[in-house]
Amino acid sequence: MLFIFNFLFSPLPTPALVCLLTFGAAVFLWLINRPQPVLPPIDLNKQSVGIEGGARKSSFLKNDLIGCYFPDARTMYEIFQRGLAVSDNGPCLGYRKPNQPYRWLSYKEVSDRAEYLGSCLLHKGCKPSPDQFIGIFAQNRPEWVISEFACYSYSMVVVPLYDTLGEDAITYIVNKADISTIICDTPQKALVLIDNVEKGLTPHLKLVILMDPFNDDLKERGEKCGLEVLSLLDAENLGKENYRKPVPPNPEDLSIICFTSGTTGDPKGAMLTHKNIASNVTGFLKSLEHIFQPTCKDVTISYLPLAHMFERIVQAVVFSCGARVGFFQGDIRLLSDDMKTLKPTVFPTVPRLVNKIYDKVQSEANTPLKKFLLNIAVLSKFSEVKNGIIRRDSLWDKLIFSKLQNSLGGRIHFVITSAAPISLPVLTFFRAAMGCVVIEAYGQTECSGGCTITSPGDWTSGHVGAPMCCSYVKLEDVPDMNYFAANNEGEICVKGLSVFQGYLKEPKKTQEVLDKDGWLHTGDIGCWLPNGTLKIIDRKKNIFKLAQGEYIAPEKIENIYTRSGPVSQIFIYGESLRSSLVGVVVPDPDVLPSFAAKLGVKGSLEELCQSKVVKEAILEDLQKIGKENGLKSFEQVRNIFLHPEAFSIENGLLTPTLKAKRGDLIKYFRAQIDRLYDSIQE
Repeated sequence: MLFIFNFLFSPLPTPALVCLLTFGAAVFLWLINRPQPVLPPIDLNKQSVGIEGGARKSSFLKNDLIGCYFPDARTMYEIFQRGLAVSDNGPCLGYRKPNQPYRWLSYKEVSDRAEYLGSCLLHKGCKPSPDQFIGIFAQNRPEWVISEFACYSYSMVVVPLYDTLGEDAITYIVNKADISTIICDTPQKALVLIDNVEKGLTPHLKLVILMDPFNDDLKERGEKCGLEVLSLLDAENLGKENYRKPVPPNPEDLSIICFTSGTTGDPKGAMLTHKNIASNVTGFLKSLEHIFQPTCKDVTISYLPLAHMFERIVQAVVFSCGARVGFFQGDIRLLSDDMKTLKPTVFPTVPRLVNKIYDKVQSEANTPLKKFLLNIAVLSKFSEVKNGIIRRDSLWDKLIFSKLQNSLGGRIHFVITSAAPISLPVLTFFRAAMGCVVIEAYGQTECSGGCTITSPGDWTSGHVGAPMCCSYVKLEDVPDMNYFAANNEGEICVKGLSVFQGYLKEPKKTQEVLDKDGWLHTGDIGCWLPNGTLKIIDRKKNIFKLAQGEYIAPEKIENIYTRSGPVSQIFIYGESLRSSLVGVVVPDPDVLPSFAAKLGVKGSLEELCQSKVVKEAILEDLQKIGKENGLKSFEQVRNIFLHPEAFSIENGLLTPTLKAKRGDLIKYFRAQIDRLYDSIQE
């Protein structure tokens, strides 16, 4: 060996030899330290398999659906108690005040406070029974979870309420569910509840427990109309003095009645059992166990509404593994500051927020060189992702993506997005930029949150994954829209352990979505792709006819039109007595000025929205994109109104899950819609 070494390298000068050895060492270190790909645990060309009746199930399933991932976590109560045990009473719920670090409540503190509050509810006359409904009317905060588990500790049922329902809908829900006790966060919300009692609108309401401090006037006003107002601190102390041992629920007992947002009429209360929710948690953990196994060291950020199932399933997964939940300060504008302080490892999100992050990064790439480098970085990183290499220590991460990663805490290793479709370029960018696992899920309240999810190792876009291990999925014919299951297209139907029990006191509405064989009809139109994944292609419920009889699916058209550069949001509208469509467009405030400048138009956002030249240019761009994406002539919008203010939860035009409230949008823009039609010569 020495002879060979001398023969090969002795003629080389010493500096050259040192360089050669250094290079060899670098290559050796790279080979042993290079990132290893995440190999898919299933055949990605066969992510679901057919079963009897034309349905499909996850390829992870060997036999029947899986209802319980952990044997000791069959109910929400048991899920939390498991977290208490496996975390060894570690930190559980975190909160912060402005410019301060997070403070933490331990699992035992949360459990004790929940039992004290639950004991108080029993002392005040509530029953330890799944027939007892308790309202929670609050923003995300530790006390929300304490109140929730106070109910579960004594087999009671949670009924979440939220601001954007509106006062009429809140009154409707309180009466529909015969709610006698509501736990709320602010005196302002308590005043709304007191006002309703004073007017005789909610005669069943007898007790309000308030998280925030309040003055004696509020208490006295409540007493005058027979409503007791009690502080949460006093309630917990009263429960501690009159302590009762927990009365845990059974898996088949009701856990929560989750009311829909009422986009088409009165809210409907979806009744979900502990078994429903535990099975959805199971489906999530089982489907992703090869790439994501939460531990006590994990922490998630809670800012999506707890009144909806997506956030609640995420938290249930976290609690089942003894991990932590840190709450945002309550202001979405401070979310980045909260995440920098919290440094979460798990980030549940929705496309609307991801789109904002994407748009901000794109707008900062404001020179040809920056744009070029960003595109090269995305292409390079995503080529690694496609080969199963997930990392955030590459050269591109250090040069391009570290700023984004650090703005979200710098420690995220798992992102899940749901609630609405996410576009291919945005999802591709996020998977490249974040340097972590990014998956997409699909579902709805009526199936406890999720029914399909991205399979580990599948980093393609344009679909919502394969069925979760708690659900079967099938497609059913929709002849009116020319969708047929024989062509692998149709209405998405779900059956399994996570499907709800029906709508509270609404047998007819229940029968409309839950058939006699137990299949939940989602109203979404999907198609099976050759690899066994599901793609959402249309919407059945939000369809209408134009005067000539053509069916219009506005959401499909809106999803296409939002690909227009100057368009941030769009609402498409049509009537059966009209032969064409009109729309309301919210321009992108970062894009519109440069778009208008090319047309020779300058001014404020409001002034640009009033410009006929700008409007015509955006309309032309919409029609061009519509044609490129196969929209028929009657599906193309004929006239638009430019509106400078974004549709939002705050102005009542979006649901808390960021879906368009179509009925409210019609009312809000009625005058503009009428003028748009008046100007069209049909």
